Amino acid sequence: MKKLIIIPILLLIISCSVREKPLFVKVDNMKVVSSTLENIVLSADAYFINQNDIGGSLESKNIDVIINNTKVAEMSSEMFEVPAGEEFTIPLKVIVPTKKVFGSNENGLLGGILNGLINKKITVQYKGIITYHKLGFSYDYEVDTTQELKIKI
Repeated sequence: MKKLIIIPILLLIISCSVREKPLFVKVDNMKVVSSTLENIVLSADAYFINQNDIGGSLESKNIDVIINNTKVAEMSSEMFEVPAGEEFTIPLKVIVPTKKVFGSNENGLLGGILNGLINKKITVQYKGIITYHKLGFSYDYEVDTTQELKIKI
């Protein structure tokens, strides 16, 4: 009787495919969500495709946010559950103090903000690691993407 129970369980486990880690496609949709004199809120989406029948979890740790070649923040996220057999996105959001973006300008914060208003563009780079966890294993995806964004304060 036990053999009759074990065989279907083994077939079920074998039929659940764990072919490979999810495919990291890109980081896209980078934008300035809001900007004030105190903070700039940036967001982006990390796109993945999971071809496996089993999900897992993803987390971003220590993704550096670099604006105009200066590291201004470090982004981390909570664990994100990966759906089985689907395309999915992970939202990446960070709040950056405005003074970190414009305060390093030799004219000071006000001069930097005025210069930023004239230029109306900043170069934003996300650089770091997103880690996938599944069944005791983990895989790292390197993120390094840069985009020029318009900003209004």
